[in-house]
Amino acid sequence: MDLSLSTRTESGRSVVAVGGEIDVYTAPRLRDQLVELVDSGHYHIVVDMREVEFLDSTGLGVLVGGLKRVGQHDGSLRLVCNQERILKIFRITGLTKVFPIHETLEEAVAATEMS
Repeated sequence: MDLSLSTRTESGRSVVAVGGEIDVYTAPRLRDQLVELVDSGHYHIVVDMREVEFLDSTGLGVLVGGLKRVGQHDGSLRLVCNQERILKIFRITGLTKVFPIHETLEEAVAATEMS
């Protein structure tokens, strides 16, 4: 399984739609996308993970790195995830306390607008 990435702007926020597997082989592509967004001045990012089928520790590390990067600019990184098997990874690692996780893209974008 490969990784699919697409980026768009919605309500002034950068939305990165991710599909497939985020693992040791594909995570660098996601990292590069997040770095490119921040380097070009996009500090409020929503990562839409509804189509992610697998996430490993490398993928988690990329997301944490993205959160730190936007944080240096008083930005935000919110996740959209509604799959129990992926949400379980965030709960087990304690990252539900670090990332705002939303069930829908609309919720994430609305929350970003409020913050």
